[in-house]
Amino acid sequence: MAILKLKAPTKDYLWGGNRLVNEYGKESAGAVTAESWELSCFPGSESVIESGEFAGKTLTQYIEENGKEVLGTNCEKFEDFPILIKLIDAKKDLSLQVHPSDEYARVHENQYGKTEMWYILDAEEDAFLYYGFNREVSKEEFARRIENETLTEVLNPVYVKKGDVVFIESGTLHAIGAGILLAEIQQNSNVTYRVYDYGRRDKDGNLRELHVEKALDVTDTNPAPKIPRPEPHIGQCKYFTVDKVALSGSLTDTLSGEVTTDSFLHILVLEGEGVITNGDDKVNYKKGDSLLLPAGSGRYEIKGQLEAVMTYE
Repeated sequence: MAILKLKAPTKDYLWGGNRLVNEYGKESAGAVTAESWELSCFPGSESVIESGEFAGKTLTQYIEENGKEVLGTNCEKFEDFPILIKLIDAKKDLSLQVHPSDEYARVHENQYGKTEMWYILDAEEDAFLYYGFNREVSKEEFARRIENETLTEVLNPVYVKKGDVVFIESGTLHAIGAGILLAEIQQNSNVTYRVYDYGRRDKDGNLRELHVEKALDVTDTNPAPKIPRPEPHIGQCKYFTVDKVALSGSLTDTLSGEVTTDSFLHILVLEGEGVITNGDDKVNYKKGDSLLLPAGSGRYEIKGQLEAVMTYE
C-alpha cells in the first residue's frame, strides 16, 4: 500500500484571506483563499493524488479502481465516502448557518447531513464564533429575528484560542468569526442553510441566497449545550474519530502505529517537517501536507517535528 499525498482544491469565498497560500502553501483560487479541501470525494471538489503510481487520479478514482476495501470495514455502513476535511481561513465573519440531519438532508437534498468539528489553529485576540442560542427561543421568535436582523442578540458567542475544539451537531446554529484559522472535520456533505449574511454581496454584486424555511425546520432552538471535551480523542462521533499528535523533532522522538483493515488513516500536517515510512514507502512531509494511508497499510513510523490531526472512521 502506498502513502498517498493529496492535493487540495481551494475555494475563493468572499470572506477568506491569504493565510492558506502564504503559510500552508496552497494554490490560490483567486484573490482570496477561504478553504482548502484536504480530504474530499465530494463531486467536483475532489482531492487529487500528487505523486507515485496513482499520480493525477482523484481520490474518487483511486477508490473506484482499488475497491472500497481501501476505506476499511468501518466504512461499509456508508453508501459514500463519509468524511470531508478542510482548512478554513476566516478573514471576515462567515454567515450564520445551520446544517440538517442525515434524515432531513436525504429527503430534501439527496446528500448526507452535516455534523462537524473545528480544531482552532490560530485566532486573533478577542476572536469569537457563534455556537447555538444563549437562551431558549421559539420558532416564531427565531423567524422574526431573522427578518428584522437581530438574531445575534440571542446567540451564544464563544471566544476561542489556538488548540480549542468545538463540536457542532447537526441542527446547531453557528458561525465562524473573523480572525479565526481552523481545521474542520465533517461529514461528506455541502448542505448549508444560511439565515443571515450581514447584507453582503458576492463578486457579481448579488445578495447571497438565504434558506430560512429549511433552517426553521432543522434548527434546535434550545440553549446551547456545553461544548463537549471528549477524551482521549479531540473529536469522536459515528462519522469520524480525530486525534491530535505532536513530535518535538528529537532524534529519539518517533511516532508509530498500525493502519488495520478497520479504517484508513488521514494525517493533516499543521506544523513541522519530517518523514513518514510505511513498509517500503517513504514520504517527506511538511506543514500543510495531506496524507492518506489506505486501510490495511500496516505499520507506519513518523520521524521529525510534527503537529497534526489524525482522522479515521
